[in-house]
Amino acid sequence: MSPLQDDRRRQRWEERAEWPLTVAAVLFLVSYAVPILVPELTRTWAVAAEVTGWLLWGLFAVDLLVRVVLSERRGHFLWTHPLDVAIVVLPLLRPLRLLRLVTLLSVLNRHAADSLRGQVAVYVGGATTLVVFVAALAVLDAERGAEDALITTFPDALWWAVTTVSTVGYGDLYPVTGTGRGVAVGLMVTGVALLGTVTASLASWLIDRVQDVEEEQQTARREDVRELRGQVAALQAVLAERGEVPADAAPLGPGTEASGRPGGTASENGGHGPESGRRDR
Repeated sequence: MSPLQDDRRRQRWEERAEWPLTVAAVLFLVSYAVPILVPELTRTWAVAAEVTGWLLWGLFAVDLLVRVVLSERRGHFLWTHPLDVAIVVLPLLRPLRLLRLVTLLSVLNRHAADSLRGQVAVYVGGATTLVVFVAALAVLDAERGAEDALITTFPDALWWAVTTVSTVGYGDLYPVTGTGRGVAVGLMVTGVALLGTVTASLASWLIDRVQDVEEEQQTARREDVRELRGQVAALQAVLAERGEVPADAAPLGPGTEASGRPGGTASENGGHGPESGRRDR
């Protein structure tokens, strides 16, 4: 089987599994967030959320297994999809599974805008919202209950995530646990990448606007010059009819020649060009 056929088989599976896996990621987000946001949750609901999370992890593992089986170059597939492998192989890092919501961004991207700038806006806006919310949950889960912890409520965690991803970092809140600091490092790297993307998109938009204005100005100037030439040509035609055109006047209208009256040559204007003058002498 050729690599192209191999890609087609896997792509068909990925297209069919796209929406189910997106729904599964949303359900995992709910099962992950509720116990953190509602710490006083009853044990029954807490166990239900935990079981739901593990079942969804199993669904992600099945998806990865099917994609590996459908790949002819299985080692190459695993090497080129490290994020998918990490989601399954590292189940303890539960927030990683929420990265499945990136498939939802892909779906929204196809329907949001046709321009590249519109697609970038969808990705940046969706990714920023997702990363900030997940990081706030992860750091709160890691910090709550730790000794000398500063981040103990979701509003504090959300404020910390916003200031960190925007590279501001006031320093009023910071994680004290190893897991919380690991979340902070990932959020810092993500924030730099998102800020660079936003800056590049803004610069591209400004350049396009300047080019549009310059093109409009050039078009307006060309129209003005064309109109002016037409007016001068009409004026010369009127003067020519009255016999008031100066001998050294050069016609400017379209269809005129370099010498003589508009639309005529030296011979057509009575043979009074330079050569006929010399013959008369």
